[in-house]
Amino acid sequence: MARRRKTSPAEDLMDIVAMLPWWAGVALAAVSYLVLHRMAGQEVVAAVKPGEMGTMVTQTLWKTLATFGQYLLPLICVAGAGMSAWRRRERRKLITNVGQSKAANVLDVMSWREFEMLVGEAFRLQGYQVVETGGGGADGGVDLVLSKRTEKFFVQCKQWKAYKVGVEVVRELYGVMAAKGAAGGFVVTSGRFTEEATRFARGRNLKLIDGPLLHGLIRQAQNAKGQTPERETDQPPTPATVDATLTPECPTCAKPMVKRIANRGANAGSEFWGCTAYPACRGTRQID
Repeated sequence: MARRRKTSPAEDLMDIVAMLPWWAGVALAAVSYLVLHRMAGQEVVAAVKPGEMGTMVTQTLWKTLATFGQYLLPLICVAGAGMSAWRRRERRKLITNVGQSKAANVLDVMSWREFEMLVGEAFRLQGYQVVETGGGGADGGVDLVLSKRTEKFFVQCKQWKAYKVGVEVVRELYGVMAAKGAAGGFVVTSGRFTEEATRFARGRNLKLIDGPLLHGLIRQAQNAKGQTPERETDQPPTPATVDATLTPECPTCAKPMVKRIANRGANAGSEFWGCTAYPACRGTRQID
């Protein structure tokens, strides 16, 4: 995914504030104004001895910075708070639109940024605390960091419309998980995963969530929590428990699916997802 390059420290600070709740940004603006306003109002002690010249220059410099900073820094914090509030509203709107949509391509028509916001809000609905890292850096491309108490989970988002997510992406995230001591991880895509990627993730605390699974996860979370992302549960879902609780949608008709056992053929005796509308619909999905 392409990432916007920061062009100034002010933008970096604004983005950091935007990761916080909007009210935290407003509080930072108020505190920074009070502190800097007090510094700007302090008198500079005139130098009467040669050795005091350096102290006077330092005081003058801090006073000048505080004079301009008492307006600039709060303005940046307020802008970050506004961005945080706007993102919150957009995330809720995305969740509602996707949860209510019956369109099969609802995830494909959004931008990578909207997809990342959607995934983050989906995990908030599951009781996680979510930090958007922006990915593409030294963290190995991790887009979201989930936390609950002492456990940490990494999420990599791939809003790919035409290509399947390969095993290289899954291996990369698994390596970052091991290096940084994460309890688990998720790779989320609007498309599909290759068979090699699915085989690699099997048996590891690493969950692959494709478009239909994500759609079902959002609907299930909304039904379970009444669309109250702030509410937390005692037992947050992990990559292992998501598999046990998530009912995917049929890739053909978007109806719920159930687990079935193949009676004949090369996969006889194996479980698979079958459409609840069978035999009218013969859509199937593999169980990871």
